[in-house]
Amino acid sequence: MSSVLPVIVGIDGSSKALDAVRWAAKDAALRSLPLTIVTALHARTPSFSDAVNLRSDSSAIERHHAEGILTEAEKVAREWAAETQLQVSTLIERGPAADVLVRLGQTAAMLVVGSRGLGEFTGGLIGSVSTAVATHARCPVTVVKPPAHISLGRTAPVVVGVDGTTNSEPALEQALCEAALRGVELVAVHALVDVDADRAFPEGLAKSLFPPEILDEMALAQMLSSWQERFPNVQIRPRVVRDRPVRQLVHEADTAQLVVMGSRGRGGFPSILIGSTSQAVLHTVQVPVMIVPTAR
Repeated sequence: MSSVLPVIVGIDGSSKALDAVRWAAKDAALRSLPLTIVTALHARTPSFSDAVNLRSDSSAIERHHAEGILTEAEKVAREWAAETQLQVSTLIERGPAADVLVRLGQTAAMLVVGSRGLGEFTGGLIGSVSTAVATHARCPVTVVKPPAHISLGRTAPVVVGVDGTTNSEPALEQALCEAALRGVELVAVHALVDVDADRAFPEGLAKSLFPPEILDEMALAQMLSSWQERFPNVQIRPRVVRDRPVRQLVHEADTAQLVVMGSRGRGGFPSILIGSTSQAVLHTVQVPVMIVPTAR
């Protein structure tokens, strides 16, 4: 059995799902990983209405429709990765879409979903399936919104939110890998003071010697120094702000190609699977957002 984990993209036949396929195809090719395109059939028991209306072949009709969706998606994927040796496979699973993707994500390098799909409530900013997958998956999940920003060769940076705790380290490492793959800089957004400077100086002296923003920059530089050694080819641009993290991340996302967030931030309760900052960014920015699971 191959140990190479695929990039898996979930589709439902909507145009928004095809945006996710395009992004996933480019991303899988960039990583030299296979791409698996998945669609889910709702599990249901044949009803009396089915029998009355002679719809005993409804399952076959459903499957035929799903095969058509996958055929179109596979064609789109191959077109977007035409100059690569991308391996593309398709899969039909039965069950709720979110459950199917979360289960498949246990053996995936990444899950990719569209922000909205067929059957989602039109008033929502992000679909129920994409929210559930980003919340519960054990691998990184990228939510792609239309219009898809899928030109991975562009020079726009990768943006990551960091908070100075171990909770943000998986996202920071993933973001550095993403920036290295794309050959772009990483913007590390830090919105809080993470080091108690008074421990290094007599009580009260630190704040009298250094303005608050300088203390923030010192803390962030210290945190990033070891990561810079591990990723010497990635230019890391620290962005220290005394503002709500969401506001600054949304601002940086305007000129980014990808935003990376941890599933939980500073002090996240173990029972909360996705933090408030990650949720807010996921619902607000228009570029792809990658949610990286925090150790649970």
